Amino acid sequence: MHLHVNSKATLRLEGIISLCPPDHLATPVRHAMNMLTRDILHVLGTEPRVVKDQANAEIVIRYGSASDGCAVHPEAFALRYTHDGEKSQLHIVAHDDLGLVYGILHVSETVLGIHPFWYWMDQPIQQRSVIDVHGCEPYDSPVAKVKFRGWFVNDEVCLIGWKEAYPPSREVWLPVFEALLRCGGNMVIPGTDLPKTGIHLELAAEMGLWLTHHHAEPLGAEMFLRAYTGRSASYKEAPELFEKLWLEAIEKQKDQNILWVLSFRGQGDKPFWENDPSFDTPTKRGEMISRVIYRQYEMIKEAVENPVYCVALYGEIAELYKGGYIDLPRDVIKIWADNGYGKMVSRRHGNLNLRMPALPDAEDGGRHGIYYHVTFHDLQASNHLTMFQGSAAFVKEEVESAFEAGCSDYLLLNCGNIRQHVYMLDIIRELWLRGTMDTGTHLHTFVGHYYRNHQEEISDLYRTYTEASIAYGPHADDLAGDEFYHHPARRLIGHWLQGRTSEADRGLLWATGEVSFAEQMQWFEQRGEEGHASWSKWVQKCEELLGKLDGDDKQRVLDHLWLPGVIHQTGSEGLLWLCRSYAAARSKEYAQAFVFASRSMWCYDRGLQALRLAEHGKWADFYRADWLTNIASTVNNVDTLRRFLRMQGDSPDFFHWYKEYLMPETEKYIYLENTHRNPLSDDELANQLQHYFQKQK
Repeated sequence: MHLHVNSKATLRLEGIISLCPPDHLATPVRHAMNMLTRDILHVLGTEPRVVKDQANAEIVIRYGSASDGCAVHPEAFALRYTHDGEKSQLHIVAHDDLGLVYGILHVSETVLGIHPFWYWMDQPIQQRSVIDVHGCEPYDSPVAKVKFRGWFVNDEVCLIGWKEAYPPSREVWLPVFEALLRCGGNMVIPGTDLPKTGIHLELAAEMGLWLTHHHAEPLGAEMFLRAYTGRSASYKEAPELFEKLWLEAIEKQKDQNILWVLSFRGQGDKPFWENDPSFDTPTKRGEMISRVIYRQYEMIKEAVENPVYCVALYGEIAELYKGGYIDLPRDVIKIWADNGYGKMVSRRHGNLNLRMPALPDAEDGGRHGIYYHVTFHDLQASNHLTMFQGSAAFVKEEVESAFEAGCSDYLLLNCGNIRQHVYMLDIIRELWLRGTMDTGTHLHTFVGHYYRNHQEEISDLYRTYTEASIAYGPHADDLAGDEFYHHPARRLIGHWLQGRTSEADRGLLWATGEVSFAEQMQWFEQRGEEGHASWSKWVQKCEELLGKLDGDDKQRVLDHLWLPGVIHQTGSEGLLWLCRSYAAARSKEYAQAFVFASRSMWCYDRGLQALRLAEHGKWADFYRADWLTNIASTVNNVDTLRRFLRMQGDSPDFFHWYKEYLMPETEKYIYLENTHRNPLSDDELANQLQHYFQKQK
């Protein structure tokens, strides 16, 4: 590469670039160098060469000190330009490994145009022969608003099922951790209860990320019931067994950068007293949690120099702490959690929804942070396959309010499987780095980074996505994600086919309130009608835009906007036809109920086919492990239902409905059994009956 600085301080990059790395190339910096090398090749078409002598390099990557005139805070970096006659250099200078990583990736973005989610958004990379950098002004990175900021790669079934290897291999995790680093993140929980033999923990540390722990896996220790199968998971009965697991985890991690999570929940991420019912009062529960946390605290303190401690105030632990039942060490970071739907209140437990504020009181001193969701899995109404249903303005208000309450030491974001949630992940990136944002400016920039054409129409789809969502309750965060169409639907089918329709499905009272089962069906039918109307309009706008697009932009709109819209549209329509099927069956109109159930199944199946359309190129099989929302399971459940309904009126010969509704009158009374022995398939019969009933109307 030749760098020519003219009188207007324009830096021209062209040809073969020479990079000079530090003498000691730490693994995080090596990874960042590999990214920069790849990015230069993609943009300029030539692979840079690595040289050892700074004098022979155009880009110098080095550790610095205060004498370099750049900031000395952790993770800081600076860009400095030097000119000696015709020879010019760009210096990326930092005080630590992560500082160099961020500096390298800053150059990749600002000079080469590689944006944080280039991989996940299939960003079109503009190839150039020359890059002009105007200004060549020195740059010093600002201090991030949040000290510890990162992702919890949670419910990551798409990442798990994407490739054949289990646990997920290096090729799956590399783009995850790269995107996090490009977002300025510095910590991660890499997956949920994955085998310790996987590459995820080692690679995250290798790339410079702090490791932290799931609130149900304190200290990152092995689950008790996995280590001691058949034993009672009671700390009261066997403290030495729990502490053995904790000690093993401490020994394994003590030389790494760890944010130690202190906690005590039951096996399988639930209150511990579900395994030990003798803890039947808040006082008993709080005392046990406090005792365990102090014991974990002391064990770490004995083995680790200057440890960083966290306590996850999640679910029932937050409620006990707010009630004054839990005592915590003074120097822990208290982590407050939203309810899974982006609101900083306690989460819903089954049908119980206390919505207790989940932020520290003004007098609650010490250090605080938040655990926040833009995707969630709760078997109720959360979003997993689709974008977060709340608005950018809603997320901004909640996170900024948390900062105002003092929660700026830590932000752990539940990022799910990354690809579906990029827009919201990018919003949180802005917030954890700068502390505030303008949603309109951010959307304009985001769309400009990843789409070339029709940017205003694309922006409008992102803006109006929230408006199309089903409001199933009175609160601003009571908006239905994709699981709303599937888990409740499968519950309704199971309750119906188990013959329990004389009583409500109590697992759905969180949505419907105390009503009969028939009224529950009516309630979900109404929500389905509302969602189908609003999402159909939104998808129509999306499809009108798709008609104007081609190439990469069209594919991106299909993957990131049309797909979630269609999942909502087909899910809401499938739900309403399911509920109408029940109403018809209740009136013993079984043929009509069979048709409605078939229409429900066809709707859900269209959602499944939409997933397949998003599995192109490198994304082949990305959605094959949809085990949580599980659209395929819903299709199978509704298929089971329609088979059941056909048995109510078309059994045993499965010819009765054909004869009653479809056979010509001239044939009904003279046909011979031996000429009509091949019953129509369920789909054929449903299609023909549907046309018949529509003609009758």
